[in-house]
Amino acid sequence: MQTSLKDVAVPYKGKVEEASFQLPESTLLKDIPSFSDQAKTIYTVNEANEVVGMICQNILPSILLNELKRYHSFHETLLTAMNDAVTIVNDESEILAINHRSEELYQIKNENVKKKPLQQYFEEDALVLWSVLRDKQPVMNQYNQPKVGLHVIVNTVPVFLGVQCIGGISIERDITDVVKLNEKLSTTTASLVDLNGKVADEPFQKIIGSSKPITQAVDMARKVAKTEANLLITGESGVGKELFAEGVHHSSKRDQEPFVAINCGAIPSALFESELFGYVPGAFTGAVKGGKKGKLDVAKGGTLFLDEVAEMPLELQVKLLRVLQERVFYRVGDHKPIPLDVRIIAATNRNLEEMIREGRFREDLYYRLHVIQIHVPPLRERLDDLPELIQRFAHEFAVRYEKVVPTFDPEVMYMLMNHRWEGNVRQLRNLVERVVILTNDSEDRVHWYHLPESFQQRINHVSSATHSRNDERSEILAALEKTFGNKSAAAKMLGVSRATLYNKLKHYNL
Repeated sequence: MQTSLKDVAVPYKGKVEEASFQLPESTLLKDIPSFSDQAKTIYTVNEANEVVGMICQNILPSILLNELKRYHSFHETLLTAMNDAVTIVNDESEILAINHRSEELYQIKNENVKKKPLQQYFEEDALVLWSVLRDKQPVMNQYNQPKVGLHVIVNTVPVFLGVQCIGGISIERDITDVVKLNEKLSTTTASLVDLNGKVADEPFQKIIGSSKPITQAVDMARKVAKTEANLLITGESGVGKELFAEGVHHSSKRDQEPFVAINCGAIPSALFESELFGYVPGAFTGAVKGGKKGKLDVAKGGTLFLDEVAEMPLELQVKLLRVLQERVFYRVGDHKPIPLDVRIIAATNRNLEEMIREGRFREDLYYRLHVIQIHVPPLRERLDDLPELIQRFAHEFAVRYEKVVPTFDPEVMYMLMNHRWEGNVRQLRNLVERVVILTNDSEDRVHWYHLPESFQQRINHVSSATHSRNDERSEILAALEKTFGNKSAAAKMLGVSRATLYNKLKHYNL
């Protein structure tokens, strides 16, 4: 986007006039220094300091005007393209521009507020932008409530021309829906659980969420459950594939019979055959005296869930394929066929088609298992479900550990919504269990400092990145002193809600 002198200069190799400028051809138009009226021409030089181009001073204004128009076009397009609210002010706190998202959030029009003082529309304590203009320091990823009922995460930076601060830019992401949903779920989750702590009997009750990706997967599972077709469930580790398998079983005609799960990656290859098919007495050295039923036998009439099926040894894949084709199996050491009366559900977090190409999984077995496939989406693709998941897990662990069900600070909810969740729902569940255990009995709200240190570092939270907890305590005391102990005014000054301030006062024993 930036134009250099080389882009606009006319090639030139003649004599250089007196009272002229010689500048490197790589110099950007915006970096041209001021020069006297006597200078008529700019000459450009290459790396060897040879004159290679010329710009007459009389055409320079039109060149600069065109460059200004280009910058303006990019500026306007950027404001239009951003989904977050943008506010731009000069060094006197006059509004230079707001974008369409700011207009929606604050019910003001760009053309009406231009060149108007910021304080005409916002209280000083309500905006982080005021502190940035005052301190000339950026504030990143900070939670704020600029007005009643509006919750945002703010990135605000000062704008410098050289060493002079000429204004500031604030970018605000609206998280009001997340906060309201969190508050709603805090009060309604308990109604989903009866006095015995049991959720209403429903086959897919353990699968939490109402986002489109997860509801589509559940709808597919409900349809498949009514059939006898083999099913392959795919998805990353920790997404809840076994919960889907259990849901399919309990929604099927086999729901009164056993649901048996076997982890194909947890059984040594040498024991896998006897574990799956069972064995008769004396089948091998060390065999149990009376023989043993295999998982296929134990699951008779019901469902066998083959978790991590990609880890099944190749020689076992051949035998399982034969069982699925012939609908009979044999115990190790026996020649008596046993009819197969089991529905097979397999699951994997691996790419089986790629494994087939590499010769590590049998193609014929893949198509036997892959009659119908359900893909369980990762948590990062259904973040709308995260507040509900958090509240359900918080309630579960609060009951288990006999603690108060905590609420989550809006700032924490935003941090969690922006995490990658490589471990998916399992990782989230473990994190919630941790914070429930570590939250003090006197403190029923989860703050950023309750999260694991590694988690805080990855989020790069502004408080942990730029302030120690002692600094935060000092800031609270200073705000209370300035407001003569008025907690509402202090909360506004600190850019937090009143409830958050009360919790911080409790935390620091103030």
